[in-house]
Amino acid sequence: MPRILVVAPNWIGDALMAQPLLARLRERLPAAHIDALAPAWVAPVLRRMAEIGQVIVTPFDHGEMRLRGRWQFARALKARRYDQAIVLPNSWKSALVPFFADIPVRSGYVGESRYGLLNVLYRAPRGVTRAPMAAHYARLAAPPRDKTTPPLPEPRLAVDAAEARATARRFGFAPPPAANAVLCPGAEYGPAKRWPAEHFARLAAALAKLGVRVWLLGAAGDREVCDEVAAASGGAAISLAGRTTLDEAIELIAASDFVVTNDSGLMHVAAALDRPQVALFGSSSPEHTPPRSARARVARIAIECSPCYARECPLGHFRCMRELGVGQVLSGLEQLDVLPAAQRIPAP
Repeated sequence: MPRILVVAPNWIGDALMAQPLLARLRERLPAAHIDALAPAWVAPVLRRMAEIGQVIVTPFDHGEMRLRGRWQFARALKARRYDQAIVLPNSWKSALVPFFADIPVRSGYVGESRYGLLNVLYRAPRGVTRAPMAAHYARLAAPPRDKTTPPLPEPRLAVDAAEARATARRFGFAPPPAANAVLCPGAEYGPAKRWPAEHFARLAAALAKLGVRVWLLGAAGDREVCDEVAAASGGAAISLAGRTTLDEAIELIAASDFVVTNDSGLMHVAAALDRPQVALFGSSSPEHTPPRSARARVARIAIECSPCYARECPLGHFRCMRELGVGQVLSGLEQLDVLPAAQRIPAP
């Protein structure tokens, strides 16, 4: 039985984009034992993937090298006797642990010139920039020269429905038949991915007029923007940002009726839970990192400088998000048929 270690990405959304790779590995090697090596902030998502046997949490903070620490960690990992490591991040340091652990087959993209650290190398197709991330990762399930492109399975996370309902009750979600909406105003990558707080506030107020309970979710770093949305909404939205664990946030999204989110990790969580959602895109591209769910709708406006993939608007006008109106988002929700039908109102 082959033993495979997958070195996971450092971002929640990227980890979910890697799940089709895991599914393809399981299809090709049904008896394989697949573990994941991941930072603590990504581990809760990976633990909910059926393809993974165990998640091994790395003791390294984002960006730090700690060469000796990586060597010591890898020598302890060597006892697990993995046959192959698949390294998903492109960084040089992410390939060090499999190399130090003497894992015989170490595969991944060339990335930061990782010749020697990896011994099965993949290259992105020439002339292709920002290919769909899920397909980019899924290529690593087959040999480098294999050009077949079978359909990609959709990412899915396992959530116990009873546990999700219990978490929702604990945080105050309104019981059925009332509707609960989750809004996610944050995006860790940078401000250029964030729909303006005042837009989220106007959306929350419009939803509250329809009788929808509105909840704001995000990490501790999103607390400031979520508190801003809550204040500007006139009490229509309640912020839970920084007040939940990632596991609790996943369960709250699973218990929600619909989600509105920036292009962020929680967008991909909502898609993997198959929740109806409207995903907001500005500086990034829905062709590169789409919410992979039939119940997702993308809201964006086509302007000449989008997508730029910048952390902050390089031109200073931020039109790609400022000009994306609340009405467009409400229209997407109406297409999903998730709004209370009796009192639908025009956008503010």
